[in-house]
Amino acid sequence: MKQKAKKRVGQQIIESLQEFVEALQTGADLETFTCRRVEVAVQRPVYDGETVQETRKQMRASQAVFARFLGVSVQTVRAWEQGENVPSDIAKRFMDEIRHNPDYWRTRLREVIVRKKRVAATSSK
Repeated sequence: MKQKAKKRVGQQIIESLQEFVEALQTGADLETFTCRRVEVAVQRPVYDGETVQETRKQMRASQAVFARFLGVSVQTVRAWEQGENVPSDIAKRFMDEIRHNPDYWRTRLREVIVRKKRVAATSSK
């Protein structure tokens, strides 16, 4: 029974590898193949207050705009910049991307900003 199970597993592996080779050779869509282990080589700087502030300034954004863009509160950005708190891993990762290509992210920021309309003051007579 063990040998039969091994043969089935071994045969499945061989068949899967053959499918993969065929997909590579024909240029087929590889989204159906699953990769179980991936490493991302990202060297991130230490995100102290100065680094967070530099990143925000690369975006040419106020603390309030930067906070909205990252999805955090203004108090959170202020605390990061003052060294009171450390950004979360996801915030660091996002700031890594901003620092890698600030021109792209400035453009994205301009694309998503919605300016609020000013309400005209009414005069009472």
